[in-house]
This record gives sequence, C-alpha cells and structure tokens, in this order.
Amino acid sequence: MGTVALAAKVTHVPSMYLSELDGPTKDCRKAAIEGHQLISQRCRELGVDTLVVFDTHWLVNSAYHINCRERAHGTYTSNELPHFINNMDFDVRGNPLLGEILARECNAQGVETLAHVNTTLDPEYGTLVPMRYMNPDQHFKAISVSALCTVHYLNDSARLGWAMREAVEKHYDGTVAFLASGSLSHRFAQNGMAPDYLNRVWSPFLEHLDHNMLELWQQGDWTTFCAMLPEYAAKGHGEGFMHDTAMLLGVLGWSDYDQPAEIVTPYFGSSGTGQVNAIFAVTPQSGAAVPAPQASRTAAMTYGDSRL
Repeated sequence: MGTVALAAKVTHVPSMYLSELDGPTKDCRKAAIEGHQLISQRCRELGVDTLVVFDTHWLVNSAYHINCRERAHGTYTSNELPHFINNMDFDVRGNPLLGEILARECNAQGVETLAHVNTTLDPEYGTLVPMRYMNPDQHFKAISVSALCTVHYLNDSARLGWAMREAVEKHYDGTVAFLASGSLSHRFAQNGMAPDYLNRVWSPFLEHLDHNMLELWQQGDWTTFCAMLPEYAAKGHGEGFMHDTAMLLGVLGWSDYDQPAEIVTPYFGSSGTGQVNAIFAVTPQSGAAVPAPQASRTAAMTYGDSRL
C-alpha cells in the first residue's frame, strides 16, 4: 500500500540553532542546515507526507516508544546544553494513525513497541532540530521514535526498522521517510575545553574511525559495516549506542543493502563529536538479512556489553 521513499542519517547538533543567531558562531553550521534543507526538498519531490525520526535524545529504559501525538508545540530549552538551545519555538504535527500502525506491526514481529497518542510528552531536540530546518512550514507530519535505548539490543533495533518498513508498505496509505537523528562518534570535549573543539573531533582515533566507516558507506559495503556496528558503537562512543543507525539499516534491509550513501553534508566535527548528513536510496528488499533476536544477544556478549 504505502511507500518508503527516502532514508537518511542526519545531524542534530545544537550549534545549528546557535548558527542562526548573531554572534561569534553565526553561520557556523550553514552547511549542516543546507543539508537538512536538501533532504527536505528531496522528500517534497518524492511526495513524502510523514517523517519518522529515530531520535537518540529520547532515552528509554524499557521497550521501544513512538510519540505520535496529534500536535506538539511550545518553547524548548535543552536540559543538556541550555546555553546552546534556549527558548526555541517548535510546532510539529503528528500522525497518530501511522504511529499506531508502526507499533502494531513491530509487536506482531516480536519487538515490544508502544505508540503514545494521548500524551503530553514533547519531542526531544533530536527531532526538533531537524524539523526546524526540514519542516518550518509544517509541510510534513512527524513521528518521533525512541533511539537512546539503554537496555536494548542493536539487532532488535534493526528488526524494529524492518518491521516499520513493512508496516508502511503493507498497511499505510501514504509515503514516508525515515531519519536516523544522531552523530557518528560522540565523545564530547572535556569540560572547560568545549570552545577549542567547536569544529573539531575529540581525538584522531575517533576521527579516523569515523572516516573509515564512511568509506564503507560510500562503497556500499554494508555487510562489513553491519558486522562492525556493535564494536563501532562501543569504541566510537556512538550516540544512543547507535540504535538509530541500526534502525535505519533495518529499514534498508540490513546487510543485504548494497547502495552507496550520498553524503550531502561533508563530515565535520562539533564540540568533539563527528557529524554528517547522508541520504540512502531505498531499494526493494526481502528482509532476509535482518538479524534474529538470539544473534543479537550472542554478538552483544562477544563485545562485553549486553546492551549491544
């Protein structure tokens, strides 16, 4: 019935908001903002009606969760970085129908997921920052999915992504884009050193690691990347343990996916972290490569962290 038209890995660095304001950081994230605007334009051309955001700032300690309330609006200040995002207005139209369809299919495929329609919960800035630049006119509806998952397995997150794709294609009458909102390496600059790292990555190791991973993306070598993801997430300080990336790859077909990523905002450092905007062509998939739950637990123990 429905169509998954586009997938993307997107940055949500709060310095994008600072980039709007007069002062020493004016336009410092112009390239990242333009990357969001390009993704928005592609979605509009493809007839997308809803953006589903895997948000690595939405922390959950049990199950997976979908915020699909009818409308969220207000003024947002980040509790993490209130000197970066302060009094930012937001207004996001939700899609309760799609949110419930997504949750129903995830549960049918054994991934415990709850859709929240009647809630006062507002989206986190992993959703609000992309919506600010991709959706200022509320052209799209938007749904937020928890992706800072503290006791979850990466393979289960991949299965959630695949289940959500099948939910759209089998049960939704519309066109959807999936966005993984999170960084690559995510080691913030040490306290007191943040100004020196405004446009830098914390260490040469992390920067080289990110570049090596992006080479695999641009080569379309997802078999290698998926095998390396648990260790990359751990040793690269992956944001949200990189559950957003696992979800996105689940949407794309996991290791059976073979298309190169299109880098629309070149890799950049921000407060010590590694960032990128990248688009992934959505191709026909069977879901055969999406990992089973038990494989996730085995791989997790291999790397010494049961959350992975």
